[in-house]
Amino acid sequence: MSNEIEPPSSSSPKQQFLHVRREPFEYGLLPIPKLIFSDGIVTLTDLKHKLLLKAAAASSNRINAADISEILQISIDNAHIVLETLASILPFDSDPIVNANPNEIDSVCVNVYDLILFLYIQSYKRLLPRTHKDSAVVSDVWPSTSAFDGCLSAMSPLQLVRSNSRRFVPSQVDEEMHQLSYLQKHFANILSLLADSVEGNENDDEAMVLSLDRFEHLGFLIQFRENGSEGIPLSQAAPFFANSDPEMPAAPVPAAQVHDWILQNILAALEHSGEKVSSKETSPANATDQDVAMADASGSPSKGSNGARNINFVEAVSKTSVVKQPSDLKGSSIKVLNCHDSVIYILAPLQYATVYGCSDATVVLGAIGKAVRVEHCERVQVITAAKRICIANCRECVFFLGVNQRPVFLGDNHKLQVAPYNTFYPQLGMHMSQVGIDANINKWDEHLVLGMVDPHDSLSHPAGVSDVQADSAVCLDPDHYTNFLIPNWFGDVPQEATKHNPFPLPEVYMTSQQKNYQSAEEIKQTVRNLRLEDNKKRELSNALHLYFKDWLYASGNIRQLYCLQGD
Repeated sequence: MSNEIEPPSSSSPKQQFLHVRREPFEYGLLPIPKLIFSDGIVTLTDLKHKLLLKAAAASSNRINAADISEILQISIDNAHIVLETLASILPFDSDPIVNANPNEIDSVCVNVYDLILFLYIQSYKRLLPRTHKDSAVVSDVWPSTSAFDGCLSAMSPLQLVRSNSRRFVPSQVDEEMHQLSYLQKHFANILSLLADSVEGNENDDEAMVLSLDRFEHLGFLIQFRENGSEGIPLSQAAPFFANSDPEMPAAPVPAAQVHDWILQNILAALEHSGEKVSSKETSPANATDQDVAMADASGSPSKGSNGARNINFVEAVSKTSVVKQPSDLKGSSIKVLNCHDSVIYILAPLQYATVYGCSDATVVLGAIGKAVRVEHCERVQVITAAKRICIANCRECVFFLGVNQRPVFLGDNHKLQVAPYNTFYPQLGMHMSQVGIDANINKWDEHLVLGMVDPHDSLSHPAGVSDVQADSAVCLDPDHYTNFLIPNWFGDVPQEATKHNPFPLPEVYMTSQQKNYQSAEEIKQTVRNLRLEDNKKRELSNALHLYFKDWLYASGNIRQLYCLQGD
């Protein structure tokens, strides 16, 4: 998918381009009503003063979960989710909370100004998901029938609306334009929450100034790149801080000056993205359509994107297997979109992963260091080692998890199951180490359930539904727990190869595995000990092969064998 917003061409060797950081808007929105403020900055200004007073008592600008719970009047569980979510979307690798041990995030605390920006964007409304204009493509990728279709009369209006429209994510360029427009509208408020008043002019908004330290917090929302480079520090992109002496504190600048400069860059970005959309709509190549680009089924990254913005895609894959290794991927994110009746292997260390709109598929995500989001999926198995995972609006799915933080469930979920992590591949341990996943911590069964309605979508919801808690998941029956075997596509095996599941199994699952293994061994031994004539042995062998072949076809696993043969 190559519809990432690209900078305009220029002969200038140091032209800078503003982009929105996608992570806060894709992985940082929580459906907790008390975090959403509809009065602009009125309530947030008061909360900022309370948070700063509490932080000042500890001689810092940082605040912990207990204080967040008290000041925002939310549960301590929700306060921990706020801290964990913030830690997963902050761009500042130097911030202690970003690299903190999962069990130590609360003691590290979060910067008050990062928290304020996080709270402000909770007012953001996502673009409406689109239905695809080619109904034939949709019916092939996502069948219209479901085990739930006979139950529609018993569904709530919210469930009925969702079941009648297959969702497709907006294009990358549409999403970024929407996010740019949001920032354009709200940047004056955002700056006022970061700025200070000049002494003696406390009531004069025109006299607000922004220090270098506060200005750099804007890196939570925006970033600049220089002619397609990896990105430059925000302070170096701004003309009023670019030449500051590192040995001398930079003088604060008027907030109005910062506001004008940011808006100028947002307008330029919007103008260019509009031109990009127009060129795509008029281009003959648009016949492939950006909604479902089959060329991207190979998982190719967005062309021209780079650094943290480089997103890989596996899209519209149907009835096949796809394997992606580190050499196949660029950047730190992947999106698996609208895949059906397939097995997707993402065997690489990444920071973010989204699985959206898939059905009757198995998705293996190697090691995801910051966040996984699974949304609008049906009858999908997701196997992942990750720092954290959020699951929304899914049906009849099973999640095999090795996660360092509590799984979050929200939205209109039905018949979900969770189980401990159940696979490995030779490079898994190395990949987990690269992205900071601790195999000694697995909170797969410590679910946190939030609201049934996501206030960040743009849909209208029936009265009273927003007060209903989302369905949680049940633990998979240990007798149904099995290991998932990943073929070795890597060739050379590293010296310190992972040779077993790195996450310790709970005792009840370990006992069940041992029992099943023992039963299988007993059956094999019984067959070996049978004293049969040669023709009877052949009949037994043929019968076993026949039943196994029937199972391969009935389960769909025969397709994996064909794919392996092709590889």
